[in-house]
Amino acid sequence: MATTKSTGHKRVSDAAFEQAAECLRTLAHPHRLKMVQMLLSSEYTVGELAEACGIAPHMASEHLRLMQRCGFLENDKDGQRRYYRIIEPQLAQIMHCVEERFGK
Repeated sequence: MATTKSTGHKRVSDAAFEQAAECLRTLAHPHRLKMVQMLLSSEYTVGELAEACGIAPHMASEHLRLMQRCGFLENDKDGQRRYYRIIEPQLAQIMHCVEERFGK
């Protein structure tokens, strides 16, 4: 008979693991990670994020749309500009792990 060891971790359903994997795949892109790092410190427009990443604004918009779909971001419109910000507090911990492991 198999025994279950207590690991101190919460039980997570298979459906929740699927959702987590999808959101982690979304983060797994250098431009998106850079955008998250920037957005953890302030709000930015698509143009500002695109310039910082060295990509076209339409590409930055697509990256932001994917992250917004996972519930990581939201935006507010101010005139012609949309300002993006982080709404998922756990992203700070994820980014901390990335910076600790890969930062120089």
